[in-house]
Amino acid sequence: MRSVMSRAGAGESARPARPAPRRTRRAVLTAVGTVLALAGAVGTAAAVPTAPDTRAARNAAPADGVWRMDGYGLFVTVSGGVLRTWDTTVLSCLPGLTATRQGAPGPGGEVRFGSPEAVLIVRQRGTERATLAVDGGVGTRDMRRVPALPELCGRAPATGPLANFDVFWQTFEENYAFFAARGVDWDAVRAKYRPKVTARTTPAELFDILAEMTAPLQDGHVALETDTPELTRSARVGREGTVAPSLEYDERVREFIERRDFGGVPLESHANGAIGYGELPGGIGYLRINRFTWYTPDAPVYQADAAELTKVLDRIVTRARTSGPGGWRGLIVDIRVNAGGMDQLGLSIASRLTDRSYQAYAKQARNDPRDDTRFTRRQTIGVVPAAGVPRYTGPIALLTGGSTVSAGETFTQALSERPSTVRIGANTQGIFSDVLGRTLPNGWKFSLSNERYTNPRGRSFEGPGIAPHVRTPVFTEKEFAAGRDSAFDRAKALLNARS
Repeated sequence: MRSVMSRAGAGESARPARPAPRRTRRAVLTAVGTVLALAGAVGTAAAVPTAPDTRAARNAAPADGVWRMDGYGLFVTVSGGVLRTWDTTVLSCLPGLTATRQGAPGPGGEVRFGSPEAVLIVRQRGTERATLAVDGGVGTRDMRRVPALPELCGRAPATGPLANFDVFWQTFEENYAFFAARGVDWDAVRAKYRPKVTARTTPAELFDILAEMTAPLQDGHVALETDTPELTRSARVGREGTVAPSLEYDERVREFIERRDFGGVPLESHANGAIGYGELPGGIGYLRINRFTWYTPDAPVYQADAAELTKVLDRIVTRARTSGPGGWRGLIVDIRVNAGGMDQLGLSIASRLTDRSYQAYAKQARNDPRDDTRFTRRQTIGVVPAAGVPRYTGPIALLTGGSTVSAGETFTQALSERPSTVRIGANTQGIFSDVLGRTLPNGWKFSLSNERYTNPRGRSFEGPGIAPHVRTPVFTEKEFAAGRDSAFDRAKALLNARS
């Protein structure tokens, strides 16, 4: 999964309720990425399965065996209806996520495995190759059968301060994809900080060192979190001058929009408070989306979120609004505060806003622990018009800002390739990768960015984010104090002028 704020509550036409205690996913360390990663008990050696020989593999259950994933630093084992991931570096091998098989194999040998973190879909391609996909994500991950897990996977990991420092640094060294783009010399970071760690370094001191090491990246998908008896802390640093999405910030912005832009009239609330809708004079619709996950009150599950989104879009994108004299003459799509989520949900919304298929973006993962310029095969992700339902194809003003993050940014990429769409506001945050989550030997969780998203012309916006066509202030304190919403006003003026 990808980055998300703490969950909202309440159903249609109601104010969001205060959320229950946060559960991880793309808010503290996830990634709608979320995705293979924040799971896993660690700290002891685990039984290490080996792959069957080729003849036995033909007779085994689909996907059984040991697999090495291209990129991601992952191995996958499947045996007895249980899938496990193994997080590896040249220094370490730690058990990660565990998922159990759901139902019988599907067409073509597809096998689904479920866990509290994600639903994983494995498709075997012959006896030696397979792919793994995450429900709600986009693209697949290639895997190749190997004889056995690395030897390190059978050993209990060292858990002292130096061992944890080394695994943390090495995981970034082998997987992080944007040192050059973000201007950080990772070797110099190690030379500066490792001498500060000794066997007597306290947990609090070690946490501060690791957090300080990664702060210069200004990457909102890089996070460190611990919730242990001796220490409860979290650290994350986004792009300087931007505000991280949060439930409180979203509520402040929504209340401002309802008061200032809609004269005190509440927006219709849909999808567990994630989607708001209103109408403006002159036939202009307004669609506000603050996340691409948690569309039901239960923990986020893609199939449930997708079903709820379909119902919401059926209520909003109607035939009366998409055709005829009383329909929309323009549509404002507001994602200025959007905490991310599942890329596929963003594509589902985009599919209601086009009558032709087109390429939205492509993604790759870093695929060489010694060379951060080498990536996996390029996978193209497209928008396909939704079938059998009304679709809107007129002008769109897309409002973005520094609090537009992660899946909000891949959604921005998708709408950017749509005709008759203009971006208004400020640059998005600049964090596109699914979150690669890991666990240190001492049980602390951390995450990093290892995937590169590019537009159809091959350009990556990691770091600076996607720039608007029309630049305006976005929810600055001056705007709040003066009761101004410059991006919203420019969008109305532009759509009225075009209609």
